Amino acid sequence: MKFNTKTIHGGQEPDAAYGSVMPPIYQTSTFAQSSPGVHKGFEYARSGNPTRHALEKALASLENGTFGLAFGSGLAAIDAVLKLLKPGDEVISTRDLYGGTYRLFTKIFEDFGIVFHLVDMIEASNIEAFITPKTRLIWVETPTNPTLNIIDLALIATLAKQHKILFAVDNTFATPYLQQPLDLGADLVMHSATKYLGGHSDLVMGALVVKDEALAKRLYFIQNASGAICGPQDAFLALRGLKTLHVRMQRHCENAKAVAEYLNQHPKIDKVYWPGLESHANHEIAKRQMKDFGGMVSFTLKGNNYEAAIKMLEQLKIFTLAESLGGVESLAGHPASMTHASIPKAERERAGIVDAMIRLSVGIEDETDLIADLEQALHSIAV
Repeated sequence: MKFNTKTIHGGQEPDAAYGSVMPPIYQTSTFAQSSPGVHKGFEYARSGNPTRHALEKALASLENGTFGLAFGSGLAAIDAVLKLLKPGDEVISTRDLYGGTYRLFTKIFEDFGIVFHLVDMIEASNIEAFITPKTRLIWVETPTNPTLNIIDLALIATLAKQHKILFAVDNTFATPYLQQPLDLGADLVMHSATKYLGGHSDLVMGALVVKDEALAKRLYFIQNASGAICGPQDAFLALRGLKTLHVRMQRHCENAKAVAEYLNQHPKIDKVYWPGLESHANHEIAKRQMKDFGGMVSFTLKGNNYEAAIKMLEQLKIFTLAESLGGVESLAGHPASMTHASIPKAERERAGIVDAMIRLSVGIEDETDLIADLEQALHSIAV
């Protein structure tokens, strides 16, 4: 199947009980057994639920994987990956990453003896100097959050395989519509399904997709043993969201292009971060490994004035000031005080997350309305 067909049919079939086209919400904690250990494939809803199972198959299909796992949040999915490691193991991660991931790495798993190296991966070869016999995982976001840097996945996959290191990619910003890391050599793909996969700002969920059966079995064990699963209602909503992923992402990309090009010529804007601009550092890599350039746009105001950034955000009318991203509605945020506040200021600025940076999740509204909203908000500030 082509991708647009997969979103609707991939890994999915009518429900076995009555032929329901959409998988029913199996709102139950347990399942009847005809004899001890004899059942119809499900025994307890933490271990498995038919609605969640239907979602996990669909997720695997979209990423060209074999095994999918759904969790209660994106961070719960990352937590499961880190539980593959042991004290003394080392992780190489991109420096400019989501603040919650940074917090989980440095405030939780560092205390259990895991060593993290945060590396600038714009030049993917930079990671070679950090590879040691104890390196067990390379963790990558691309595009990164919120600076939208692009990292060469095929090159890192080659390095990871040479050194027998697990290679994981947070594909939240790109989605499988734009980028399929498993096809580029990654071992594992992670999503905050809260974002584009759900697409309607009405659920919180994480997902993992892998091809290797042995790795999948280890992750399924962790999923069941730790119990950070999603409920059947959220699984149903995510399945509903997947059905329109392709059409939503097309409009997200079209609108983001219009917004990025508008901001790029505005006299009050210092820098625009969007992989589709030819001025972007790794624009050519983005063209090679992505179908389009995504719906996320970040920018900085001239003068790097914190107060001006806050005032602009407060003046927006159509863009909603809120955390998260990937819904049909446009959102605006201030990474330094919102999504990335858990990262120390010096580390934030080292990654390019300055006080006057604003991050936009460009929705699927009319592009002229979005640009008019940005225009009136920018008109209200002095830089």
